[in-house]
Amino acid sequence: MGNRMINYSVFLLPNQMNKEEAPKAYAKAQVKEVMTFRQFVAHIAEHGGHKRGQVKGVLSDMCSCLVEQLLEGKKILLDDLGNFWISLTSMGAESCDAFTAKNITGVNIIFTPGDDFQNLIGRAEFNLVASRVAQAATLKAEKMGEGTVDLAGAKKKGTGSMTEPADPTDPDNGGGAGDSGAEEPTDPIV
Repeated sequence: MGNRMINYSVFLLPNQMNKEEAPKAYAKAQVKEVMTFRQFVAHIAEHGGHKRGQVKGVLSDMCSCLVEQLLEGKKILLDDLGNFWISLTSMGAESCDAFTAKNITGVNIIFTPGDDFQNLIGRAEFNLVASRVAQAATLKAEKMGEGTVDLAGAKKKGTGSMTEPADPTDPDNGGGAGDSGAEEPTDPIV
């Protein structure tokens, strides 16, 4: 079944709505490992007793069909997995008559999780770990034979400040959108 331990780090983040308010501490999940499509297929095959090729084919077809149906404007209900549909991002126009398809700037996929993804907090355990920046600084200091680590310098160098938003698609930043569970919409660089 695997280890259900979720590693997290803690960061001080300012309130984006009220800059005068003191920063508060929030948690950010740390990515332990990036699982490739091939690894995920193998994992499913082991659980279900199916051949890897069958699982890969079904998942690949599912992804292709999902995109096809979303682009046709359909909402797809996938039982316990959840529901998928699209929303649009657009530039405002002076009036409804002035609005054209050229005002549409993006197509976003909306996903609402199904029953299997509800109450994950009740099924998870949490483990506090150092941020990725702190881990890298410690490793560097150890390799250099230094007895101390300059965490403040490591946090300021190269990756920006602790309050800059991180790329949620980058597995090296340890996150993903919505990891903090906080009111602030930004993820810190870790």
